Amino acid sequence: MSSIVDKGKQIVEEILEVYPKKAKKDRTKHFEIADEELVNCGTCSIKSNMKSRPGVMTARGCAYAGSKGVVWGPIKDMVHISHGPIGCGQYSWGTRRNYANGVLGIDNFTAMQITSNFQEKDIVFGGDKKLEVICREIKEMFPLAKGISVQSECPVGLIGDDIGAVAKKMTEELGIPVIPVRCEGFRGVSQSLGHHIANDAIRDFLMGRRELKESGPYDVSIIGDYNIGGDAWASRILLEEMGLRVIAQWSGDGTINELGIAHKSKLNLIHCHRSMNYMCTTMEQEYGIPWMEYNFFGPTKTMESLRAIAARFDETIQEKCEQVIAQYMPQMEAVIRKYRPRLEGKKVMLLIGGLRARHTIGAYEDLGMEIVATGYEFAHKDDYEKTFPDVKEGTILYDDPTAYELEELAQRLNIDLMGAGVKEKYVYHKMGIPFRQMHSWDYSGPYHGFDGFKIFARDMDMTINSPVWSLLPSRQTAEVPV
Repeated sequence: MSSIVDKGKQIVEEILEVYPKKAKKDRTKHFEIADEELVNCGTCSIKSNMKSRPGVMTARGCAYAGSKGVVWGPIKDMVHISHGPIGCGQYSWGTRRNYANGVLGIDNFTAMQITSNFQEKDIVFGGDKKLEVICREIKEMFPLAKGISVQSECPVGLIGDDIGAVAKKMTEELGIPVIPVRCEGFRGVSQSLGHHIANDAIRDFLMGRRELKESGPYDVSIIGDYNIGGDAWASRILLEEMGLRVIAQWSGDGTINELGIAHKSKLNLIHCHRSMNYMCTTMEQEYGIPWMEYNFFGPTKTMESLRAIAARFDETIQEKCEQVIAQYMPQMEAVIRKYRPRLEGKKVMLLIGGLRARHTIGAYEDLGMEIVATGYEFAHKDDYEKTFPDVKEGTILYDDPTAYELEELAQRLNIDLMGAGVKEKYVYHKMGIPFRQMHSWDYSGPYHGFDGFKIFARDMDMTINSPVWSLLPSRQTAEVPV
């Protein structure tokens, strides 16, 4: 075993030493150091998709966050009701930056927050009647809304409100789909179950229920792209430039109609495997639609993905694919020439919800940066098996790490950049460590595709090389014996 792997094991061992014996034994199972065997074969023993240990600070969200905040919220021509107390709805309001075309309040409702605002009397007597009133008010206030989803919060499940019966009644009365989503926050171990619950609701109420007027041989759907900062638009540009027709976006800048016609695709292209793989496998089983995962972070992975997509079609698409790559490569080379000298050798540590802990690795490496540690908030085993081939030997991987573990790792590894979510951001600022929000792009973006890489490179340079860090006292890094 190499010294770099031994060093990683020693760092993890020392960090976990502070825990009681039982807690240490449990947390040890959630760490893995990439060695030659893991990098080559991709198998792993890291424990994931398990309950967070009580008493620790976890960065995870809940099932409601996975459904309303990720899958359903970006569907622009529907009104999404946060059914329960005000707090969950307020927290999920506008935090994801899902861009969408349209006029707010007319045919685009993504930036609005509709809540049933449960009070004590609703907990005692139930909120079914209140939900009916809200649905009628929505229909009156927003007559062009194409549907309503009811996203249930924890109390709804605890008191036993029958949102399914209300949704059925309101669908018949209002003449638009009213879809119940039983995504109470206490369900499951993380927001990952919320994705699955949301997918099941799409399957049960919308999938395959609408028709596409004209089908073509190059029809594709973008699955699992939530258009953070315009990501889906940047991806769509490339797909259309190579001759494909995008008939549906699930669900960034997406519509209820697109959810109903995606079964007409010739190929489903999935970006966020964790949140939408259920839908791709369902459409494959029910409609025979093949699917593939793609990665549009950084020019290297974007080119690989474009060619892999083109290989699923005829020579016409393959030729156009090469033309698109040739068109953009001078721009990408110029970006790398500008920023790589400023970022070469910088050490990066990541904690991101779903796919980005592995998908963004190539973009950092295109700029000469090194991923020294990475992990997920709510990954499953297959996510880690897909990650190991993309990391280098000695990389530390972790599942659902505690705040303490992350801070200790950041100091001991002497990182130059931390990429995680807004909950972690200001902790690292106070530690004097440059930080980027890799859930919502820190008010920037897009980061996907060739156009997105220009912004990604600029943002990483701006963050790491900002003169503000020179105003902070030098941070002391722990000396770790080799």
